[in-house]
Parts: sequence; C-alpha cells; structure tokens
Amino acid sequence: MAEIWPTILHEFSDLPSATEATRVVVRLLTAVLLGGLLGYERERRGASAGLRTHMLVALGSALFVAVPQLAGATIEDLSRVLQGVVAGIGFLGAGAIIKLSEGRKIAGLTTAASIWLTAAIGAAAGMGRITTAILSVVLALVILSVLRRVSKSISP
Repeated sequence: MAEIWPTILHEFSDLPSATEATRVVVRLLTAVLLGGLLGYERERRGASAGLRTHMLVALGSALFVAVPQLAGATIEDLSRVLQGVVAGIGFLGAGAIIKLSEGRKIAGLTTAASIWLTAAIGAAAGMGRITTAILSVVLALVILSVLRRVSKSISP
C-alpha cells in the first residue's frame, strides 16, 4: 500500500520542471494556434476540413514528435516517427478528396494539401522549430488567399 502514492507520482512526472512544462505548453499551443489559422481559412472557403480538423492535425503531429524528443529519442528515432506521421496523414488527406461525377472534376485537393502542410507545421512546432512553423503558415496563407485571387483572375 505504501508503494501506491510514489507510483502515482511517478506516472505524472513526465514534466519534471517548470522549464519542461513551459516548453511543452508553448509547443503544443503554437501548433494548435497555427493549425487553427489554416483551418479558419479553409472553413471560410467552405472546405470539407476546417478549423477543428486542422487544429487537431497540428496538435497530433506536434505531440507525436514532442513526446519522443522530450524522452530523449535520437534523430533516427524521430525520423521514423515523422515517416509514420506523413504516411498516416496521407490517409486523412485522401478522405478530403472527392471525385465529382460530372466529367473528370476533382474537389478537395487544396484542402488535402493544407491538411498535409498542417501536419508538417505541427511537427515543426512540436520539435521546437517555432519560427519555421510560423513562417510556413504565413507562406501558406499567402498561397491560399492571395494566389487564389491571382489564379481566378487568369483562369478562363
């Protein structure tokens, strides 16, 4: 019976200091916020995957890389984790793509690409590459918003 309390404390000791706790909170919140920016843009456009989906994809990707990294995983281990995330996110992105019956029209490719990018941004944030993640979101929003207008103006 005397071993129960120390065991419980040990199970909740994955963040042993305020520094580690702050690091995890910043990384996960950054991933969620950045994923939310992309998701908001997709939701405004009426895409099949919007705010919540993009936030969850970013959070999941960040968590998949942050936990092993904080546990002392090697770069080789993180590489394998990233391979799994990329493969798995492909299935989610594929679910956003719809082939319409009218001719050869396909919808959802941009949303699928944004889900894929959101996973990469979440992974970057989870690995502590916050500036890279922010720059990627800025570029993505330029592509999704500004270039959308340019593309519409040059389309027949």
